[in-house]
Amino acid sequence: QRANADDVRTWFLVVAAALVFFMQSGFAMLCAGSVRIKNVGNTMLKNLLDACGAALGFFTVGYAFAFGGQDSTDQTTFIGTTQFFMRNDVDFSFWLFQFAFAATSATIVAGTLAERCQMAAYLSYSVILTGFVYPVVAHSIWSSNGFLSASNSQPFMGIGMVDFAGSGVVHMTGGATAVFATMILGPRKGRFYDARGNPLPKPKPFPGHSVALQMLGTFILWFGWYGFNPGSALLLGTNTGAIAAVCAVNTTISAAAAGMTALFTNLFIEERTTGEAKFDILTLMNGCLSGLVGITAGCATMEPWAAFLVGIIAGWLYLATSHFLIRIRLDDAVDAIPVHLTSGIWGCLSTGLFSSPRRMLDSYGTDLHVGWFYSLSRGSFDAALLTAQICGVCFIIGWVFILMFPFFIWLNYQGWFRADSLEELVGLDISYHGGAIGGNDEIKSEYVDAYNRRKDRKRGGGDTTPTTTYDDPDPQQEAAMEAMNDGVMAYQDQY
Repeated sequence: QRANADDVRTWFLVVAAALVFFMQSGFAMLCAGSVRIKNVGNTMLKNLLDACGAALGFFTVGYAFAFGGQDSTDQTTFIGTTQFFMRNDVDFSFWLFQFAFAATSATIVAGTLAERCQMAAYLSYSVILTGFVYPVVAHSIWSSNGFLSASNSQPFMGIGMVDFAGSGVVHMTGGATAVFATMILGPRKGRFYDARGNPLPKPKPFPGHSVALQMLGTFILWFGWYGFNPGSALLLGTNTGAIAAVCAVNTTISAAAAGMTALFTNLFIEERTTGEAKFDILTLMNGCLSGLVGITAGCATMEPWAAFLVGIIAGWLYLATSHFLIRIRLDDAVDAIPVHLTSGIWGCLSTGLFSSPRRMLDSYGTDLHVGWFYSLSRGSFDAALLTAQICGVCFIIGWVFILMFPFFIWLNYQGWFRADSLEELVGLDISYHGGAIGGNDEIKSEYVDAYNRRKDRKRGGGDTTPTTTYDDPDPQQEAAMEAMNDGVMAYQDQY
């Protein structure tokens, strides 16, 4: 019977991994719908590259860094040191499940940098993220040898950080990477500045070409989350069915509450500021995703009423962060930063506030340290869990900053990070894939002609330095710059 139970658990863990991996298609559809049609092919290719790069990175070193040797020692370590290339008795179902999580973390960054990031840079940071940056975070919080792990033999603050399914490990890691990357990469051409580099009085919206694809992606992600959160209960070994059911219910409630809160709060703000009530479908979709991210850390340790509150606050935080990014002119093409970073932080902190004694006992085998509000109801000011959550949030952001921020600066210094202006104007489908996969009706023909002429010069061994004009090089530099500015401004006025 024990063998049969293990087989069933293994099978369901594989199914849960498949659900989490299916979220890659959700991210791909969401990103594809959020960009202009001239960049659709490039965006989808990057999502597929994430899956491929994550698989190879996690196979070679990522899994070893994250979980290598955790069954052979109970000592606290910073990083795993064994089971590289899946040697030495690796649990294949566990590897597959964790790989799907690593791929999710990398994919979060894809949408933020859409329409302006070079292919080589994207592949480079994707492999580094899944091969080293993410595994160290996963080791610290999820491995029994991690210094922040709740399953450590001597857990931090007597409880460790509780991140049941990855608000911090997965979503904060991806979201923090996205913030630092877009700070260095800069906004899309014409989003916040005109052709001469002067700030626009009002940011120019770049609406995606397909709301239908965005909605499809949102539903796929919500569906995949039932593998993400309830599937994580399979790793506990006991009470998995009951805990999985709690996770599924809390996931549903938080997503719905966040979506409705974001929609109607935005409706109220729009009506008060413009006099026109507008039901914004994008706000509803991103609000739901924010609720899903927010409940991921505490989906097994909270009661449904707490999940409802978590969702409401996640919806408000999404709106506030999204507007704040626009105010500081930080260009996030798909609002991945508000959804994943802000809601991920809130998810970790809310776990330190709302984790109930009963759910903590079921999931982690102890109710000594619980959510701070429950501690107050006991007549205690014990904030050990909340303190561990705060320390975990600081560690994730600090670790990603230390590694990825200098890396992005170096990529930008080498000229390998951002596509040049002409490539961005004609679209990355033409620039990197030989043609506009979705058609090029929105691209001015003179830009395409100029790009083709420059490509022909490169093939003929001529000057490969990008010129300041979109025609043949002008001997008068000032006139060439004016021609470029006029062309870009005409493009902005038309689109």
